[in-house]
Amino acid sequence: MWRRKKRWDPEIAPDEIFLDSSNAPAFDRARFEGRIEKPLSYRTFFSLAGALGLLFFILLARSWDLQVANGSAFAAQSAHNSLEVRTLFAPRGVITDVNGVVVAENVEKEDGSVKRNYPVPALGQIIGYVSYPKKDAKGNYYDTNEAGLTGIEAKYDSILAGKNGQLLTETDAVGEVRSEGTIVPAEPGKTVRLSVDANLENLFERAIAGVVTSRHFIAGAGVIMDADTGAVRAIVSYPSFDPNVMASGGPPGVIVGYASDPGHPFLDHAVQGVYVPGSIVKPFVASGALTDGVITPDTVIDDPGFLSLPDPYHPGKSFIYKGWKALGPVDVKKAIAWSSDVFFYTVGGGFENQKGLGIDRLEYWYRQFGLGSLTGIDVPGEAAGLIPDPAWKRATFNEPWYLGDTYFTAIGQYSVQVTPIQMARAVAAVANGGKLFVPTLLADQSSSYESVAVSPSALAEVRAGMREGVTSALAGAINLPYVTVAAKTGTAQTGVHNQYDNSWVEGFFPYEHPKYAFAVVLERGPSGTGEQAVNVMRDLFDALYAEGSPYVGGTAALAAQP
Repeated sequence: MWRRKKRWDPEIAPDEIFLDSSNAPAFDRARFEGRIEKPLSYRTFFSLAGALGLLFFILLARSWDLQVANGSAFAAQSAHNSLEVRTLFAPRGVITDVNGVVVAENVEKEDGSVKRNYPVPALGQIIGYVSYPKKDAKGNYYDTNEAGLTGIEAKYDSILAGKNGQLLTETDAVGEVRSEGTIVPAEPGKTVRLSVDANLENLFERAIAGVVTSRHFIAGAGVIMDADTGAVRAIVSYPSFDPNVMASGGPPGVIVGYASDPGHPFLDHAVQGVYVPGSIVKPFVASGALTDGVITPDTVIDDPGFLSLPDPYHPGKSFIYKGWKALGPVDVKKAIAWSSDVFFYTVGGGFENQKGLGIDRLEYWYRQFGLGSLTGIDVPGEAAGLIPDPAWKRATFNEPWYLGDTYFTAIGQYSVQVTPIQMARAVAAVANGGKLFVPTLLADQSSSYESVAVSPSALAEVRAGMREGVTSALAGAINLPYVTVAAKTGTAQTGVHNQYDNSWVEGFFPYEHPKYAFAVVLERGPSGTGEQAVNVMRDLFDALYAEGSPYVGGTAALAAQP
């Protein structure tokens, strides 16, 4: 009891209070001598023990999370962070025009990434655009390819793309790069050189856009090709899309505008657009009729402005096939120059004592010049068009073929459908003496062609008729003093009530030694605008002449062209 009382007695004993003052100076204050000591309380010990226990529990919980709950994931992440294989993106190959002008290139953005740039938007349909490598929400690439989606970018993607490389990077625990090295070097894509002339392309696009806009057409297209090689020098589809917008995916409003445009900017009108040709087929019909001996250069057919055939099912009544104008007696050259419908009704289907080609030979000659067939141009999605015949009509409408169907087919109406690239190729064959080339867009691509089974003298007569069309008839707008042009115009009525016109012109220049062939179509203009396509070529020739271009006999030097 005494011991317990002593332990818990809060009073301080007198011997602990009174100290010998004589010893005070000898105390070592640094060792706490001469000071009263008081023991720590139990609360202090309990608080310290609780804090240590809580810290231990936290460490234990964290260890469980790192090693048990998420051990595998953190182990994999640790290994990934320490050694990582990154993609070295291969620079995509550049695309240039025939003169070396860049039309598709790579430019560095402000954030260090690289994007594709297209300095000549007029070539959007032909060059196409790309899709970029894609990242997930965490910033990791799940698609490392910069792939061509349309046009040349898609057609020659394997050449332009190159091959990506790999970079091995070592990082420490805090994410700092300690070392890195290339284990597979990137292989840059190769340059693709086109046969197209970027300056000619821009001027051609400006001429087509100007007439389309001013004369209220909804669209237009044109092709200029080298008649001796098949190399395409300019190819325009208007309206078109800006490949810079499509590659970057915006602005969204611009893309929405493309989709709602009645001119269909996403359609390549030069290669994928099919149109009723109208009278521009007449030079090919004349070539076949002269070669087959159905007519001669001296054959004259009277054109009173219509043909009248008795209706065998209704005595006393007749079928009337109207021409666009009464031209009187015409030979083949005048018939081409003035676009006589009656002459070509007769040559195509026959009338009275004049024998005609008939639908089988008519179709044969259209096919010989490549109409209604794929040209083989280096662009995806080319359309073939259509040349109607009795089998097609039976399969489509379950109806027999009539003589009137032959008449209308002979003047490029009824269900005949062609593309501008087909017409440029066909008229090039007229200009060069019967070589039907496969149109090429690559400058270094070898030329190939098929020979049209046509008489050289027949082609000479047709060329003379086309020249007469410029000097004294319907294509007089391009009767120019600085370049000699031969051409044929055409109008095709469209719409439910024939309230719209498609306007065509085709031809070649210079007439004496043909070098270039062309074809232009303007789509769905108001009635009465069927002759406007010729003004496109007039505007183009004037622009070329103003800059002294050698295309029209100027002194400016062309770069070497294949």
